[in-house]
Amino acid sequence: MAGGPSTPELAAAVAGAGALGFLGAGYKTPDAVRKDIGALRELTARPFGVNLFTPPAPVAEPDAVGRFADSLGAEADRYGVPVGEPRHDDDGWTEKLALMTELRVPVVSFTFGCPAAGDVQDLQRAGAAVWVTVTTPAEAAAAAAAGADALVVQGSEAGGHRATFDDATPGDIGLIALLQLVGSAADLPLIATGGLMNGRGIAAALAAGASAAALGTAFMLCPEAATTPAHREAIVAEGDTALTRAFTGRTARGIVNRWLREHPDAPSAYPDVHHLTAKVRAAARSQGDPDGFNLWAGQAHSLAAAVPAADLVTRLWEEARAALRAAVSRTV
Repeated sequence: MAGGPSTPELAAAVAGAGALGFLGAGYKTPDAVRKDIGALRELTARPFGVNLFTPPAPVAEPDAVGRFADSLGAEADRYGVPVGEPRHDDDGWTEKLALMTELRVPVVSFTFGCPAAGDVQDLQRAGAAVWVTVTTPAEAAAAAAAGADALVVQGSEAGGHRATFDDATPGDIGLIALLQLVGSAADLPLIATGGLMNGRGIAAALAAGASAAALGTAFMLCPEAATTPAHREAIVAEGDTALTRAFTGRTARGIVNRWLREHPDAPSAYPDVHHLTAKVRAAARSQGDPDGFNLWAGQAHSLAAAVPAADLVTRLWEEARAALRAAVSRTV
């Protein structure tokens, strides 16, 4: 939920209800992340997590980025802003890692790759549990070898960016199958994520071997989330989702809109494409045009409800327990 919906208020409300609230640190400066953590700690004394993006791989075809930039002229004209400059950066990786140890963040999770074993150990010595998001059994084995404490198992149903280590071959395994495969490849606690919107989905993930469930799209309509009005309206609608690189240069799942349909050939070039499109997307977002920016959402997005986050946590817990009891009764 980096880059918008994630807020200290949302994480605090989730934590206060007995779950584990997370802050998305992606796209934010280290100073902004520091402020978010400070704000969260003023709102709650409960544990929380912070998610970091691992550094991206070099762009395989730099010329393709230039060609894609040239194709965005009509989008820039439509929204009255210039196309951005492509830039290959690591999202403040070193500074954010240092911040996690300095502030002794309880849980630090990673997306787009696995940190080096030395970085994992540094975080653990600072008291953090290290979670690595994986989309294949091979990624799970690599994260276990690096010393991860737990694995966030991301099924292909998930909204937003695929967490795959190599965007050239994004993992495309559904959650239930992936939980079974990863459970056989690594002896670590598994946190299931992808397409989970209610207690029945959570119960299914727990029955398939997960120790916990992580939900994103389900919380994007909560009043504590900073989801924009146009994005909220798209989530509650019945629109299809698809995987695309058209917005950031990295494979991600979003609700199908005009931009996604008209730019099928975006190169695998993250975050270069993200910087190319950022100003145009921001303009479309501010103008309330859902066809001009990324509508990240999981496949079951239309099940989201606009309720306070604490109420949602309680409802999910009650639904999951009821679903598990009902499943047991059907086996007798």
